[in-house]
Amino acid sequence: MILFAPFSLLPFSFLLLMPISSCLLPINKTKKVDIFKFLSMEQHDSWASVPSRKRKLQEEDEGMLSFCMDELNQDLLEGVLSWLPTSSFFRLRSVCKRWKSVADSASFKLACSEIPSRDPWFFMVDPHINKWTIFDSAERRWNKLNHPPLLQQSSNSDSMPVAASGGLVCFRNESGDLIVCNPVTGSCRQLPPAYAATENKSLHAIAMSTCFKSQQSYKLVLVYGELPKLSCKVYNSSNNCWEEEMLLKRKVDDSQELESNDDNAVYFLSKAGNVVATDMQRSPSKQYSSIMTIKDEEEITYFLSSSGTIVACNLTRKCFFEYPRLLPVFYEYSIDVVECRGEMLVVLLSEFFGSASLRVWRFDEDIRSWHQIAAMPPAMSHEFYGKKVDINCVGAGDQIFICLNSAEFFSYILCDLRNNDWVELPKCFMNGEAVEFMSAFSFEPRIEASV
Repeated sequence: MILFAPFSLLPFSFLLLMPISSCLLPINKTKKVDIFKFLSMEQHDSWASVPSRKRKLQEEDEGMLSFCMDELNQDLLEGVLSWLPTSSFFRLRSVCKRWKSVADSASFKLACSEIPSRDPWFFMVDPHINKWTIFDSAERRWNKLNHPPLLQQSSNSDSMPVAASGGLVCFRNESGDLIVCNPVTGSCRQLPPAYAATENKSLHAIAMSTCFKSQQSYKLVLVYGELPKLSCKVYNSSNNCWEEEMLLKRKVDDSQELESNDDNAVYFLSKAGNVVATDMQRSPSKQYSSIMTIKDEEEITYFLSSSGTIVACNLTRKCFFEYPRLLPVFYEYSIDVVECRGEMLVVLLSEFFGSASLRVWRFDEDIRSWHQIAAMPPAMSHEFYGKKVDINCVGAGDQIFICLNSAEFFSYILCDLRNNDWVELPKCFMNGEAVEFMSAFSFEPRIEASV
């Protein structure tokens, strides 16, 4: 059973779909639905003062806008319904028999695949909850999804999300098996093992990319090894197999100095809220988190190394390089990498001059340095000062979803990069108590996305 917000429609199809509520009652196939009469039930008082000339025009157009839903042909009906928010798709089966057949048809999924984009859902991570929790950015509310049967099996009950792209989320269990799932439809598939290539080697990143044109194919990338020797392995769903292991060579930029292996410790804010040296301690849900972008037709995977540097693996050129640090050594901070509109961005929480600062940075390739593109208002970020707050972030279009956690409090912030808007989201309550999530993954809720 999936719980969703009340039925809502897109603006362009508003007039056509206003009489949909009539389908919730027994349908008289011979009865015409009158939009103006439907509207007048709720707006009678306000329309009473409209000049009589307008009422006359309404009467003239009344016959033109009266129609029966059953008169729509199948293609047109599927095309209109495909624009519904995804949260409404699960209600189609309960409207009437015809709509139930639409929801189950392959041609309806094809119509849905032609919708260019959908508002993202944020898949919240908490292994102790027996249902998935998602935040619907379109309706600004929390919803629950049931676990599919494959992930309810005892061998997969401990599975954690590790990557997401398009309409799919990838899970990894303690045995290292990978399972790709469409959280909306519940369809799942366990991928073939990556064989012995990754055994006894440190796994750094699991990245995922989807063919956005069809939502029918995707790639999964594993990056492993020890710096400066890295390798990667790519799974292609089109072939249902892993490609040959790829060795990545280190690319050195003349303007970038390689870090020396001296005894100077580098300090970071761990995911548990403690300051640790040398290695960055990430939460299990973000341990292998990474992003993928396509730049100049080259696929690039980005992840955070154990020392806190940002590593970029160019899969097309079979090389990798490290970006210069945003902050010098000995600074206490929390950092994460996100993808927005096909671009790699960095979110950084640090403390300066008695206050906390949460900022978004972009790397300028021309001048080989970082520059700020957004910053949380000081009145909001000052609350984090001295509380050893840890951030886990995920990007979706022009938005960045930020989970902030510390021993003292937790909060969820949605940043709109277009307007530099920072909004604190409502807490998710279960059994009367607010639930704390450490991280999130973003995906487009698409019923046509195939595993």
